[in-house]
Amino acid sequence: MKIKEGFVLEEVGGTYLAVAVGAMAGSFNGMVRLNGTGAFLWNLLSEGEKTREELVRELVKTYDDVTEKDVLPGVIAFEEKLRNAGIIED
Repeated sequence: MKIKEGFVLEEVGGTYLAVAVGAMAGSFNGMVRLNGTGAFLWNLLSEGEKTREELVRELVKTYDDVTEKDVLPGVIAFEEKLRNAGIIED
């Protein structure tokens, strides 16, 4: 999966907001708010195609004292949030 063209992540007052730009701005209304971990995952997906398993591994490598079992539910929720908003593609 990866972030679709036409979406960017902006930090506004310590809050991360995913917004549509360019042609996507006409068909996507609103924005999606992300926490710091969501922004971390967004940046990984912005680099190119990643699997759910790759996202989980990167979180485990980056954050202390977490396991794949700990972070998997959050990664799934993140993926569902962006997929439901039409921001990611396979």
